[in-house]
Amino acid sequence: MTNTDNERRPVSPLLRNRVNDFAFKLANVNGTGSASANSLLMQAIFRMGIPVSGKNLFPSNIQGLPTWYEIRVNRDGHVARALDYDLMVAMNSQTYARDVAEVRQGGYLLYDSTWPLDPSLIRKDITNLGVPFSQMCNDSFQDPRERILMKNIAYAGALVALLNVDMGLVEELLDEKFASKKALRESNLKSIKLGYDYARKHFECPLPFHLEKMNANGDKILIDGNTAAALGCLYAGATVAAWYPITPSTSCMDAFKEFCEKYRKDPETGENNFCILQAEDELGAIGMVIGASWNGARAFTSTSGPGVSLMNELLGLAYYAEIPVVLVDVQRVGPSTGMPTRTQQGDVMAAAYASHGDTKHILVFPANPAECFDMAPAVFDLAEKFQTPVFMMTDLDIGMNDWVVPRLKWTGTYEPNRGTVLNAEQLAKVAKYQRYNNWDADFVAARTLPGVASKGAFFTRGSGHNKFGGYTETPDEYQEVTDRLLKKHKAAAKYVPAPLIKKREGSRFGIVTIGGCDAAVQEAVEILAARGIVADFMRIRGFPFDERVENFLMSHSFNFIVEQNRDAQLKTLLTLETNVPKDRLRSILAYGGFPLSARHVIEPIASQVEPVMPHAVSGADHVRKVISDSWE
Repeated sequence: MTNTDNERRPVSPLLRNRVNDFAFKLANVNGTGSASANSLLMQAIFRMGIPVSGKNLFPSNIQGLPTWYEIRVNRDGHVARALDYDLMVAMNSQTYARDVAEVRQGGYLLYDSTWPLDPSLIRKDITNLGVPFSQMCNDSFQDPRERILMKNIAYAGALVALLNVDMGLVEELLDEKFASKKALRESNLKSIKLGYDYARKHFECPLPFHLEKMNANGDKILIDGNTAAALGCLYAGATVAAWYPITPSTSCMDAFKEFCEKYRKDPETGENNFCILQAEDELGAIGMVIGASWNGARAFTSTSGPGVSLMNELLGLAYYAEIPVVLVDVQRVGPSTGMPTRTQQGDVMAAAYASHGDTKHILVFPANPAECFDMAPAVFDLAEKFQTPVFMMTDLDIGMNDWVVPRLKWTGTYEPNRGTVLNAEQLAKVAKYQRYNNWDADFVAARTLPGVASKGAFFTRGSGHNKFGGYTETPDEYQEVTDRLLKKHKAAAKYVPAPLIKKREGSRFGIVTIGGCDAAVQEAVEILAARGIVADFMRIRGFPFDERVENFLMSHSFNFIVEQNRDAQLKTLLTLETNVPKDRLRSILAYGGFPLSARHVIEPIASQVEPVMPHAVSGADHVRKVISDSWE
């Protein structure tokens, strides 16, 4: 028996008897229905109560290019991307060489043996598991398109056997998905059993690494960040949205539309209590949002980097005229068109200072879908309290991938903070209303809404104006207004989400990050601690920076700033907006477009910091020595 004929190679000690702690990768061709198979596996593992994460690495075309889906199972709950694959499912001949090379030593390759592997692809240190998926589906199905689609469902069946996925849960998922399409349910189940039965007959099942039921997901859900953000906007009271389609933010508005159609209709008349407009471009979209917000609605747009670029001039108008605006920026790889289906954190500086002239905006950085939901009301409150644009800065990884997060909760006691808005009764007591005068302790002047009272009318302008709202080109009057806007922005630091800080006994430096890097960085912190390289951790969640951000950085002789862009944009923003010396900030940058892995953080730090290990300490012991295990 040759290696191409399913010869079992020696199993690496790293892979023996690994229960609920492994990663596998599924390589396929975009547009062949692999997403259904991958989603089925992901959901089944989740329902087995096992912590799991999935990363969809897909091309920007509709059909034909390579696509990969990575699934990581980790009983300790680590959900960052893995870079070592115990099993590769190779279903795309175009990428065989790359896929075979990525299997770790002693791992497994599952492939379609309808056609033999090229001898150049044979590795003596891995086990090849050949299953004739194409032949089986050609023999079992008549329609050519169905044969292609069912081939991918068949590999899911083989994995059910090899990894010990609960078949009962798989059938339950099929029942739910195809409740009204029994013929599709039967064809999918037939295909799954083709792969399952073949694997059970020809291979030792399960593999040395496999699944066993846990109870770690009892109060958790699977959800993507775009859906969670849309739901958060609904709960925050948003009734108007305008947008122009762009990857990867389109599904955010799609979800908001679905939620509104279900929950924003008058129960008696059936009329819509919402307005969603697809504009002719991003310029039109942000203009519509500004107009709706000026009229008193809670309004937002969702976009990505190219859209932010186009919106710059009108964002300057909203900043200078002091009009609330909410923008959900699902970041992707730039510049220009860049790579629309790859993730990055490349809009940090563009969003912080969007528009020409002197502008500064409020940014909020969620790390996962749960925070997209939780932070949405705060984003609208900040926009209305400070009468200014506010960005929710997510990214493609957060927005489009499914995450296991705590079940979303809503207290029912939330009351929107609309800021200082004068009604007719209040205006009647004012001698003369002046739009940009008589500001509060946070340097915010009271606004009025159109139609409330003629006394509250004013002219909204993006040209030079004084504190009374009148046109001016006088330097002192212009500077008085813009200086107040700067003070207002600084005052917002007390209201943005506070940084999350975790300190450890014996730490020698700090590690700082934002957004979707959180899972990888926190895993790296634990692994480094087990190696005797102990660090404090801080995740920044808002800009302008809270004083605790600067205090954390100043309390360490050096800090590693981990982010996903080439130009160290977070580090640059920290340098510009705090008094921390540059020599205390060191960059760790990963910007190729794939989600961050702990290895991206561990390797550069380990190369610069010597471990201190007076005695052997396990990773678990170091975790127990966290001296601030609640977020500050």
